[in-house]
Amino acid sequence: MKVAVIGASGYVGAELISLLGKHDKISLEYLLISENSSSANMTFSQLHPRYLGVCDLPLVCFSQSWFDQTVHQLDAVFFATPHEFSADWAQAFVEKGVKVFDLSGGFRLKNSADYPVYYGFEHKHLSALAQAKYGLAEWQQEDIVNTQLVAVPGCYPTASLLSLKPITTNNYHIENSLIVVNGISGVSGAGRKASLATSFYEVSLTPYNILQHRHQPEISQEAGAQVIFNPHLAPYKRGLMTTVTLQIKAGVTAKQINSAFVDAYQEQALVRLTGAWPKIDHVANTPFADLHWQVDEEKQVVVVSCAIDNLLKGAASQAVQCVNISLGLPSEYSLLKSAVDSSTMGNC
Repeated sequence: MKVAVIGASGYVGAELISLLGKHDKISLEYLLISENSSSANMTFSQLHPRYLGVCDLPLVCFSQSWFDQTVHQLDAVFFATPHEFSADWAQAFVEKGVKVFDLSGGFRLKNSADYPVYYGFEHKHLSALAQAKYGLAEWQQEDIVNTQLVAVPGCYPTASLLSLKPITTNNYHIENSLIVVNGISGVSGAGRKASLATSFYEVSLTPYNILQHRHQPEISQEAGAQVIFNPHLAPYKRGLMTTVTLQIKAGVTAKQINSAFVDAYQEQALVRLTGAWPKIDHVANTPFADLHWQVDEEKQVVVVSCAIDNLLKGAASQAVQCVNISLGLPSEYSLLKSAVDSSTMGNC
């Protein structure tokens, strides 16, 4: 599969390029940046020196002329871009027969009216939005195979939905009851651009965007239940954890909840059901999601915690899972090796 990555200069783009470069079924052809990027005329390894001598592909400015001249060479394209950019350009690739894996939020919400509210723009490409399928790799394999436009989930929603869906898909929760998702993430979730708000000297553990975060409707939509989402920023680089608290129906037992999680994930190589509450250090720089839960039958409450790397399972490695599924490969293909050996890239 011949692919391009648009948005190669950011943290997620760099992680994605690293993973794709190690994948023996993928040929990484082009790395794209915006026309006015300060990284123009650089190579990938100049921008990200850890890849010097490993991936020295040039960073090419995206333009209409580049698209016209090059799109016929590609099988797939990955967007690691601002949301509105992917919303504007995805359909153009799809119309040329190129499969799109969008790591932005440009196609995650099904209701077009939500985009001005949560993303600040009017979605102009409603036919593409209708075609797009959500790509939570452990739950939506058939959708991923049968669409040309995959909306790769956000980082907070990935951890939240892996926690919620074994319960909500079995209808063990009390409908219309309060479901609270508390999340915490490192500063890499805010992107690579310098900002006083994400400076280590300025950052302290703090909640933000309470009751208005753009991931709230995404979590609610895919869980099939309304949630309250409380995100927090913490002064460390990478890694994310969510803790979900919800009420279960009278008579639902701990054994049923345990079985729901085991049935959902026992065949999923990248979801680890841990015997203790997860730690971010155990998943940072890996494609794994670590899950643990506890049931109080008397109070009819379940608490579930999930830890992931926000740049990997929350973005880049999940995108690779989606492309693996599209190719008929196990979703973890090439990723387990990458988790152990991050020192080489095979075909970049």
